[in-house]
Amino acid sequence: MSNTTNQSWGGRFSEPTDAFVARFTASVDFDRRLYHHDIRGSIAHATMLERVGVLTCDEREAIVQGLGEVEREIDAEQFPWSVELEDVHMNIEARLTEKIGITGKKLHTGRSRNDQIATDIRLYLRDEIDIVAAEIARLREGLIELATREADTVMPGFTHLQTAQPVTFGHHLLAWQEMLTRDHERLLDCRKRVNVMPLGAAALAGTTYPIDRHVTADLLGFERPAENSLDAVSDRDFAIEFGAFASTLLMHLSRMSEELVLWTSAQFDFIDLPDRFCTGSSIMPQKKNPDVPELVRGKTGRVYGHLMGLLTLMKSQPLAYNKDNQEDKEPLFDTVDTVQGCLKAFADMVPAIEAKAGNMFEAARKGFSTATDLADYLVRAGVAFRDAHEIVGQAVALGLREQKDLSEMSLDELRQFSDAIQGDVFEVLTLEGSVAARNHIGGTAPDQVRAAAQRARDALATLQQEA
Repeated sequence: MSNTTNQSWGGRFSEPTDAFVARFTASVDFDRRLYHHDIRGSIAHATMLERVGVLTCDEREAIVQGLGEVEREIDAEQFPWSVELEDVHMNIEARLTEKIGITGKKLHTGRSRNDQIATDIRLYLRDEIDIVAAEIARLREGLIELATREADTVMPGFTHLQTAQPVTFGHHLLAWQEMLTRDHERLLDCRKRVNVMPLGAAALAGTTYPIDRHVTADLLGFERPAENSLDAVSDRDFAIEFGAFASTLLMHLSRMSEELVLWTSAQFDFIDLPDRFCTGSSIMPQKKNPDVPELVRGKTGRVYGHLMGLLTLMKSQPLAYNKDNQEDKEPLFDTVDTVQGCLKAFADMVPAIEAKAGNMFEAARKGFSTATDLADYLVRAGVAFRDAHEIVGQAVALGLREQKDLSEMSLDELRQFSDAIQGDVFEVLTLEGSVAARNHIGGTAPDQVRAAAQRARDALATLQQEA
C-alpha cells in the first residue's frame, strides 16, 4: 500500500485524501470521548477471538496489556490524537500497533468500524443512562421530602393561570414528582433497547470467522446480540428514543422552571431560592434573578433541536451503514450533557426551596377559590348542580362588586341567593376546610398528601431495586 494513503483502508486508492476532506470527514475531535468504551469493547472482542481460536492466548494477552497502556495514556492526557487517523478506533488501534507490533493489527479481525462504533455508542449511552437515572431518583427524593414537609401549606391552585381552587404546596410538588416518575420509567425502558449488542455484525453482513457473539455480549453486559446484521450497524433508534425521553424530561423541567420563576417574582412571592442558585444584575442592585430555572427552561430548546436533528438524520437512509451516521454523536453527547446538568441543578436546588406560607395562603384567599366548595355544599343540600353553579356565580358577582370574598360575606348576604344556605356554610368556605374536604386518593387533604408521598417513596425504592 502507498505510504501516502490511509493505512486502514487505502489499499485500493492511488492518491491521498485531500487535506480539507480529511479534516471534514474526521470525527476524532468529538468521538474520542468514547475511548473507555472502545477499549472495553476491543478487550471483549479479543477475548472472544482467543476463545474461538482466532487469536492465541499470548496474542490476546499482548492486546489486553497494550490497550491498558493506551487507556492510561489517554487518561493522563498524553495520547497523540491524530486527525489523519480519522476516529477514536483507528487512533487507538494505531497506537496499540506501535506498542505491540503486528499483533495489534489482528485486533480488528472479524469486525468493522461500523459495528464497533455502534457498540461503543450503546456502551456509552448505557453508562450515561445509569447516571441520569440516579439524578432523576435524587430529584424525586428531594421533591418527596419537600412535599411531605409542606403537606399542610395552603396555596392557590390554578387553571389558565387564574385562581381555581385551594391546594397545598406539598400536593403541587407531588404533581411534579408524578411527571418525573413517568420520565424515570421511560428512561429505564429505553435502557432495555440500548442494551443490545451490534458487535459481530461487522460491516453489514456478519463475518466468516467462527465468532461467538453470545460470549462477547456476556463480557460486555449486554442482554443479547442484535438479531440482524443489517439493522445492527445502521440502527440509531435507541439514540432517538433517548432524545425523545430527554425532550419530555426537559419539557417537564421547563414547566417546573416557569412556575419557579413566577413564584420568585415580587408579584407572586411564594418561595425563596437560596442565593447560591441565583445571580444579580450589573445595573440594578436589588435584583435576585432565578438563573438556574431560567437556564433550564432555555436549554429545553436545544434538546428538542437535537431530537429533530437525529430524526432528520435517519429519515432517508437506505440500509445499511452510511457516513451520515457520523452526525449522530454530537447531538447525542450534547443531549446527555445537558440532561445531566439540568438534573443536577434541580436535584441540588429543589430541597433548598423555602415556601412563604403566609403569602401563599393570602393568595389563595383571592379569586373566590372556594366557590366550587359552595356549589358542592348546595348540591349536598339538594340543589341541582347547574342551579348551584348559577347561585354561586351570582354570589361571586356580588363579591366582585363589593370586593368581598365569599368567606367574608354575612349569612344573610349569602342566603339572598338560596334558602339552602345555612350557618354551617362557613365551614366549607375556609381554605383549610376546602383542602381537607378533598380527602380521597390523589386529593389535597394533608393526610392524603403525606400518604401519597409515602407511596411515591415506596414506588421509587421498588423501581430502583428492579433496575
